Amino acid sequence: MFTGIIETLGTVRAIEKDQSNVHFTIESPISGELKVDQSVSHNGACLTVVALGEGWHRVTAVEETLRRTNLGFWETGTPVNLERCLPMGGRLDGHMVQGHVDTVATCEEVLETGGSWRFTFRYAPTPDHLLVDKGSVCVNGVSLTVVEPRDDLFSVAIIPYTWEHTNFKNLRAGDAVNIEFDIIGKYISRYLALYK
Repeated sequence: MFTGIIETLGTVRAIEKDQSNVHFTIESPISGELKVDQSVSHNGACLTVVALGEGWHRVTAVEETLRRTNLGFWETGTPVNLERCLPMGGRLDGHMVQGHVDTVATCEEVLETGGSWRFTFRYAPTPDHLLVDKGSVCVNGVSLTVVEPRDDLFSVAIIPYTWEHTNFKNLRAGDAVNIEFDIIGKYISRYLALYK
């Protein structure tokens, strides 16, 4: 499990296709602290470390992961939000994040609002109403507060610290982002669907 509090930014250094899989080599400040088989959130997608080197680690994305996330849009040089899993007894500073991306959304608009930034995202509408105003959502692995949700649209506000320490500063209108809805909302939605 993760918290949506990004530890550092990594950079895609190499991309290698292997049948329907893709291997990504990521350079980052924490790569030297990782171990093979460790789970690490990459833009909100939980991926397993499969190889290590000096200042880099490698992860593999299978076809299902590529289909459900924005990893298929990555290129050499792409900045990636990284977070290691939450240790037992650690602080839950964000919210409960599984690293299981639900959908890909498109950045519709970026507005600077006098010291902060407002990002608006559009995604395929869902009948489940999984977003609530002032609830939690994970965007590219970042735990954020939902602003003015609609059936297929929502916004988030980004403070200067988050802007500087995540890849939000690189996002532009038209870019694809990974979305994970709040797990509590997903469980409630499933429960209600079963007992309607």
